[in-house]
Amino acid sequence: MSTCTRPDCGGTILDGFCDECGLAPATTQAPPTTNGASAAVAHSGTLAGSSRAGSARQSRRGSSRSSSRSTRTARSSRGRLGAGLVSIPQVPYRDPSTAVMADPQVPEHERFCSNCGQRVGRGREGVPGRTEGFCRNCGTAYSFTPKLAAGDLVAAQYEVLGCLAHGGLGWIYLARDRNVSDRWVVLKGLLDTGDADAMAAAVAERQFLATVEHPNIVKIFNFVKHPDPRTNEPIGYIVMEYVGGASLKELRSQRDAMGGLQPMPLAQGLAYILEILPAMGYLHSQSLLYCDFKPDNMIQTEEQLKLIDLGAVRHMDDEESAGFKTDGYCAPELEDQGASVESDLFTVARTLAVLTFNFDYRGTYRYTLPPATEVPLLAQFPSFRRLLERATAADPNERFGSASEMAEQIIGVLREVVAAQDGQPRPALSSVFSGERKVFGADPEQWPAIPAPGVIAAALPVPMVDPTDPAAGFLATTSIGDPRQLVAALQAAPVSSPEVTLALIRARIEAGDIATALGELAAWEESEDADWRITWYRGLAALAGGNFTAARDAFDTVYGMLPGEAATKLALAAARECAGDHDAASRLYFQVWRTDHGYPSAAFGLARTRLQERDIDGAISAADSVPASSSHHTAAQLAAFGAQLAGGSGRYLVAAGNRLEALALDPEHKAWRSIEVLDAARGLTAVSPGEPGATVLGHPFADRDLRRALESQYRELARLSSDKLARRDLVNRANAIRPVSWV
Repeated sequence: MSTCTRPDCGGTILDGFCDECGLAPATTQAPPTTNGASAAVAHSGTLAGSSRAGSARQSRRGSSRSSSRSTRTARSSRGRLGAGLVSIPQVPYRDPSTAVMADPQVPEHERFCSNCGQRVGRGREGVPGRTEGFCRNCGTAYSFTPKLAAGDLVAAQYEVLGCLAHGGLGWIYLARDRNVSDRWVVLKGLLDTGDADAMAAAVAERQFLATVEHPNIVKIFNFVKHPDPRTNEPIGYIVMEYVGGASLKELRSQRDAMGGLQPMPLAQGLAYILEILPAMGYLHSQSLLYCDFKPDNMIQTEEQLKLIDLGAVRHMDDEESAGFKTDGYCAPELEDQGASVESDLFTVARTLAVLTFNFDYRGTYRYTLPPATEVPLLAQFPSFRRLLERATAADPNERFGSASEMAEQIIGVLREVVAAQDGQPRPALSSVFSGERKVFGADPEQWPAIPAPGVIAAALPVPMVDPTDPAAGFLATTSIGDPRQLVAALQAAPVSSPEVTLALIRARIEAGDIATALGELAAWEESEDADWRITWYRGLAALAGGNFTAARDAFDTVYGMLPGEAATKLALAAARECAGDHDAASRLYFQVWRTDHGYPSAAFGLARTRLQERDIDGAISAADSVPASSSHHTAAQLAAFGAQLAGGSGRYLVAAGNRLEALALDPEHKAWRSIEVLDAARGLTAVSPGEPGATVLGHPFADRDLRRALESQYRELARLSSDKLARRDLVNRANAIRPVSWV
């Protein structure tokens, strides 16, 4: 094993690839094959909707200031399809001899002119369309017939067995490599040999695709030429590995009982995209853009996923070569601005949408998403909706800036989805936010009041410090509880840096100096280091200052940027609760707590907001979900006790009494809680006698019995009190509540 040599990584090289960034080290060699043959790739594709995007203009690299930082990398899930969260059905390896097409034809509805995009080769009045000819619109020649036949020997090395499929740039043939142990290989040629741009794209592939090395990307072995049987002109063919399996398009082609296309389960779709993103990130790290990502171009065989059909791959700075795109998947700016990392990630998100729900992605919603009112899945999983919305934003600068950044948020959304499906939390540490600094809303003495806004702001997670910041070491050793003293310490920091600025802003907010904090945020927004944290801290300042509407809007924006982070949902829930929107706050608290029990504030917030909505059982259930192993278990039990008291009925009061007896509280606290239960029971008996035989804390629901019990508790408190005046007051209360007697 060795250490990854890529900047800012530090992972370990295992099997030729880094276990942290998922990439091959800069000096790595191609991994050896087994038994002389590569691990291989079945090809399935379609020409439908695939067209040239024109010459690239200017490739955009980097994100806007509002975009989240993309300096961190996501841990590769290579070899672990499903990321350890989802069980993905295996796709059996497909015997290549059974994969050859018996009658290789391009369906008429998939025939388009390579130059102008008009329909060609279409039949009329029952007469089939021609597979070869000229476009009526622009005169460009077209040909949709295979150029290789079974038995052809290409480059005196590759024996053709037949056609496997057709893709955006050409026919795909199965062949045997006679020079390397008769291994199965795939030959990809040009679909339309009259297309000079397509030929140029194939030539470009020869120059750099053979150097691409990633376990989730098809391996290019060779580039050869073979004469066209009609014109005798040489045609280029790319030789690549064969993988027997099924494309995600095929896996998505299942039909429901009504004959409609059945979407893939959301967790499975997310897992597939999470698996392929490191491959996209690898291409981007090599200054390459994939350009034409879609379900056709991902193949699963057994437990492995491969990215295939590299025909549209291009260099980021290539402004001359013709680009290729597929309607319904491509970004809207391709014609004017050219391809970019952001446009690649746009296609990834569109693919995820197509895999997981049905919508008119090539028509009404060609570049946009349908509203949640039309797609129940988007309404059920708002974090998933926000993930898609960010990745497909109209402005490329508002999208994810890197594949690793997108992967970080997808895995957070995946954890949320899986937890919702089976009810089991899926906790994980965030690389973007710290955990809760304090638990807010857990003080039994203040239950069920909403904590003070400043208390909530000081308890919420904070964005992680960039380890590359020059003051990272200083900040790691600066731990001062008093925010005013912390302000002074940060002002005297030995070095000025973005992280010091943000820490100072946070300290000012906690010290109550909101105006100064907002002024410093405005100044920092003009710097080159500005990013999404400006919006986060504006939300924090608004929350601490009591401007709950502004806080809600700011945190809602950050949630849209980072939909997989629990911290964004927790902050938004708190802002909504403070603003009085208990229903929306409750749903957000539930999302956080159901996914990760590492945020107890969410459990208390959930119980509190459900109680506000008069969902007594829901509030009790939320409080009871805090596990016994938690240091906040007793506080949660007292919250459940408070919810039962609020329930008011005899059933709830009996349960409250039973809960209280089981709690290990000191005698004084237990006596005061007992008085609350007994007093509520006495108030109930004035209206209803209660259930026959029911008792609360061992006493019947009768006024005389409850008075005696209350008297006993007050006298017990008097004995425990060390204050003479307090003791006298408690004795007077005992005398006042005792039942009337002749003695």
